[in-house]
Amino acid sequence: MNEKETLEWIFSFEKHGMRLGLERITSLLNTLGNPQDTLNVIHVAGTNGKGSVCNYISSILQKAGYRVGVYLSPHLQRFSERIIINNKEISSHDLITLVERIRPLVEEMQKQNQTPTFFEIVTAIAFRYFKEQKVDYTVVEVGLGGRLDATNVVSPLVCVITDISLEHTEILGKSIKKIAFEKAGIIKNNIPVVTAAKQDAQTVIQTIAKEKNSSLIIIEKSQIKRLTSTMTSQEFSINGHFKEYIVKTSLLGEFQGENIALSIAAIEMLQMNGVYITDADIADGISAAFNPGRMEIISEKPMILLDGAHNPSGMKMLAISLKKDFTYNQLILVLGIFKDKDIKTMLSTIIPLADIMIATKSTSSRAFEPTTLVTLIKDQGFKKPVHIEPSLTQAIKTAKKLAKKDDIICITGSLFTVGEARSYLLPLIFNKKSTTIELKKDTIKTNN
Repeated sequence: MNEKETLEWIFSFEKHGMRLGLERITSLLNTLGNPQDTLNVIHVAGTNGKGSVCNYISSILQKAGYRVGVYLSPHLQRFSERIIINNKEISSHDLITLVERIRPLVEEMQKQNQTPTFFEIVTAIAFRYFKEQKVDYTVVEVGLGGRLDATNVVSPLVCVITDISLEHTEILGKSIKKIAFEKAGIIKNNIPVVTAAKQDAQTVIQTIAKEKNSSLIIIEKSQIKRLTSTMTSQEFSINGHFKEYIVKTSLLGEFQGENIALSIAAIEMLQMNGVYITDADIADGISAAFNPGRMEIISEKPMILLDGAHNPSGMKMLAISLKKDFTYNQLILVLGIFKDKDIKTMLSTIIPLADIMIATKSTSSRAFEPTTLVTLIKDQGFKKPVHIEPSLTQAIKTAKKLAKKDDIICITGSLFTVGEARSYLLPLIFNKKSTTIELKKDTIKTNN
């Protein structure tokens, strides 16, 4: 198999959809020798912030000198972004080798009418890879929910649950309590838990942690104070279990303070279990962490901001950040949303800030039609200019034509939209910078 054939085989399982349950992944991992049982796992669930927390924890552990595997989903631009060791994505060679190993096992399961899902296959590949690569620690992001998610076969060192809001209600339940119950399903007997969940969600997690005899740390707003904020970084004071930490991050948005506090609390749990990590490792790790496509500024004059807000909670955080942390003349909002999301609530949160709306869609089969999106935008009373573009590439071109240097172009609505935008924009920006450098070099030669 070559790389193209390998990826085609993996993605062919997307047609089987999302089917929660642990029977298939348990069977598949058993035939692979249960690699998950050899891993030292930090397991991260929640609604928003999971990716940032995973990156902070991984970065801190790397600064402490450990070899760290990270399993994330979804990817933005490349499949290999899902499976990383010390910031290096899985190679084509390693992926091909692992698929050649796992494919006969999957085919045998298919014969028994136990076809695994796309996510289950990728999870098995990741766990086997991390075992073979002998990582010291593995940071695992839950795919969907928690209790019946394919990642919930691990025996973690610590569980992290970010804040919880309504999402995937058709699968996880139509109330915060039901969703919290699913996400709290990652809690294991006598394993410490760290959470930023609030109100009803917090109550559910407290109950389950008590039933599991698991120590619980709850992150409170009073522990977090933002000290400074610029367009390139933020500084926070975090009151941890052991001390007050003053940390700096390049990740934008005041909500990152909560993600950092969760990460530090998880690291402190590891420290209490004998893992050697210094205060400097914590500060340096947080400073070095990067999470592409989340409040990411990739260009200036006009500023182009990418944010993968894909649910009402994420859109609310984006709106707050735009109001508190950014100064601009006009906000040009390029919006591509998935059709299975709470679109009306997302729109009601963000469109009051927009001066120009551009409705578009990514190439995903889940993308919501822009013509229908415009109808919903107008139904919410938006009286300012609205454009319809059938492709994201054209939407970005239109936004750049409309924008002046003091405006912001914000591309948002889904991680898939942001990933596609990133793939289109970054080569253009890189080539432009390269051309500028070459022109400067030529000027120097001429002047000499």
